[in-house]
Amino acid sequence: MIYSDLQSMMNKEYGPASIRAYRGGYLPSERRAIEKGLRNGEVRGVVSTNALELGMDIGQLQVCVLTGYPGSISSLWQQAGRAGRRQDESLVILVAGSAPMDQYVMNDPDYVLRSEAEEARIEPNNVMILMDHAKCAAYELPFNVTDTFGEIDINDIMGYLSDQQIVHLRKDKWYWMSQAFPAHNISLRSASQENVVIIDQSETAKTRVIGEMDRFSAMTLLHEEAIYLHQGQQFQVEQLDWEEKKAYVKAVDVEYFTDANLNVKLFVIEADHTADEKKYSASFGDVAVTIMPSIFKKMKLSTYENIGSGPIHLPQEELHTAGMWLDFEEADLLFYGRNRFEKMLVSLSHLMHHIGAVMTMSDRNDLHTAVQIKADHSEKSAIFLYDHYPGGIGLAEKLYGRKAELLERSQQMMAQCPCEDGCPSCIGEGSEEGLKQDVMRWVQSLLGR
Repeated sequence: MIYSDLQSMMNKEYGPASIRAYRGGYLPSERRAIEKGLRNGEVRGVVSTNALELGMDIGQLQVCVLTGYPGSISSLWQQAGRAGRRQDESLVILVAGSAPMDQYVMNDPDYVLRSEAEEARIEPNNVMILMDHAKCAAYELPFNVTDTFGEIDINDIMGYLSDQQIVHLRKDKWYWMSQAFPAHNISLRSASQENVVIIDQSETAKTRVIGEMDRFSAMTLLHEEAIYLHQGQQFQVEQLDWEEKKAYVKAVDVEYFTDANLNVKLFVIEADHTADEKKYSASFGDVAVTIMPSIFKKMKLSTYENIGSGPIHLPQEELHTAGMWLDFEEADLLFYGRNRFEKMLVSLSHLMHHIGAVMTMSDRNDLHTAVQIKADHSEKSAIFLYDHYPGGIGLAEKLYGRKAELLERSQQMMAQCPCEDGCPSCIGEGSEEGLKQDVMRWVQSLLGR
């Protein structure tokens, strides 16, 4: 939306190619073209997702406008550093949104100006990550049966890959035998191994690939009849071949965008760790998340009015990942009542989602939440936070170790927000009279106050 508006504003004076859009799924040739335009001055600006933090030589940009707090100090300075990479002075502007952390930063600018960058981590023993790294290592050099890979016995992994006819054991060494180059199948931006290819079939253009998108995002952004934006051009998805992972699109010009809804069900597979507190219990372990797209809405660009809807016909996806959850006493539900307490759970999960993303130095899309008024594993009310990647990447585990801090910072965020009954900057939209005060009192009791 930002790109389309800016393009129309700059078109007369500088030409349609003076500003470009960028995201992680663009093809290498398109990324190189943007870089070239920035270097020679033909491109005067780029509207980008946080993908611009990585992998592009952005040349001589002098101004950086951040639309919302990126979620971590390191990402903020990384994005701010896109400007001023020569000898001239540069300007960085942070425009806050209504998200809780945006408002926290606005009320406490020293948090940005004086805080050190967060500690960045990856979970190397994630099954998906570990397996791909082992493939690349085996391709470069055979493994001895006595070798280890980090702290992992390499023979377990090689045995599995041998069953898949990827490696072969000869004498005491594992040799690569597949014809594929393993690094081609590894994404630096996502733990998801399967991407959907986006194919333009517009009558005015030859059939061509214009981008790709990870599988889980494609469920809501590339379903049939979805409006997909590429370089400011609207494309309507004519067909999504889910089996072949191909989305066929055509250029359109419409006055709406699409927004999809997902039905999410979460089940606890096994709890690896549990800690009983006075007013709640916390657990960390393996969870299964079932994701089913349900309907999509057509939203008018100028007013955000709902002007239509339709069903999404896609099979459900199951994500096995790591999660942490808090189980609450039945007395809380009985005291506040079922309907009120369910709204309180949703409100607290909204805060925990935003704050948890900051505490783990992750994007809010990397960490998801779920609320259950009566969870299957405990028959108690529960809030879940889980990694939105197969096998988990260590986010939920880190939050489990800092559960008290997570609740404490949620309480602080509510106390600092000047609203009376709740708003998008604290407990979320749709708040009702007295809800914020109820949540604050409840969290105080959870903290033993």
